[in-house]
Amino acid sequence: MSIRFGIVGCGRISKKHIDAISSIKDAELVSVCDLDSKKAEKQSSYAGNVPFYTSYDDMLKSENIDVVNILTPSGLHSKHTIDIVSKYKKHIVVEKPMALLLNEADEMIKCCDENGVRLFVVKQNRYNLPVMKLREAVEQNRFGKLVLGSVRVRWCRPQEYYDQDPWRGTWELDGGALTNQASHHIDLLEWMLGEPVSVMAKTNTFLTDTEVEDTGVAIIKFKNEALGIVEATTATRPKDLEGSISVLGEKGSVVIGGFAVNKMETWNFADCSDEENSEVLKEYAEMPPNVYGFGHQRYLEHVIDCIENNKKALVDGLEGRKSIELINAIYESAETGKEVFLHFQPRRSRLGRKQHD
Repeated sequence: MSIRFGIVGCGRISKKHIDAISSIKDAELVSVCDLDSKKAEKQSSYAGNVPFYTSYDDMLKSENIDVVNILTPSGLHSKHTIDIVSKYKKHIVVEKPMALLLNEADEMIKCCDENGVRLFVVKQNRYNLPVMKLREAVEQNRFGKLVLGSVRVRWCRPQEYYDQDPWRGTWELDGGALTNQASHHIDLLEWMLGEPVSVMAKTNTFLTDTEVEDTGVAIIKFKNEALGIVEATTATRPKDLEGSISVLGEKGSVVIGGFAVNKMETWNFADCSDEENSEVLKEYAEMPPNVYGFGHQRYLEHVIDCIENNKKALVDGLEGRKSIELINAIYESAETGKEVFLHFQPRRSRLGRKQHD
């Protein structure tokens, strides 16, 4: 029996979801929806002329759908999730970040729980093969005492990128480099190093005419006393450089680089033979050709497995909330110039809030 998917939001990322669903034996894309009929029609055509709608209410009343993939602007994820779950009780796959405000993330989790449906937050980079190998090393305690973890997102997003849609580059609906581009990498840092305790951060807008930052850095202290560094920018010029993570411990070091944490660059452990080192570097040197979309297929296969076999999700609402809290704490620190301790309620963070002239 196939799991039937419907897509709400036909922007840039929708193609990755269409490709992923079409590549999975037990999945079927039933229909797509966007307020912009041209966008909806374009993705309908790309998906093999499935029905398209400009209202998800019309789509969900007309089509038999099991899972709704919410790919709308980040600041609308909560509104759309709660509305669809309350009315139609469908399972939800929501793109990152699941919400911009912590209370909205909490409302999404509560609504899905109360209506007996599953909430899956897309963190497809967890399924990159080198990342899974790194996670295996963490779980096996091969690092011993963790010392330092760092993520670097050095991507290029020119002004034309933000000018594509009016919601891009706004605090209310989008967020900046830390929220939009680096949320996956911040998630990976937490997944490897554990619970964050506090953060200090600085942000700035250098090369774009936007409300939000195009560059930010943060220093994080974790519960296990390890330190973390986040470096995120969309002001790399003239083109993308890297999306990477490194983890250092008393017994070993691992660095994953490439454009999208997809290439194992360093694998060194005290108990690691030269043979193992060369084998790991060779096996995880390159991901499949479709690097950017590879994890989406693996992630949606996981979603189907969880629904069909009642398994625990790798990234459910509670897990997806963690990076939202840390990102809000980073912004809080950048606004106040002070160290921010988690857990907290944002007061100065502008993320998810309409800005007044």
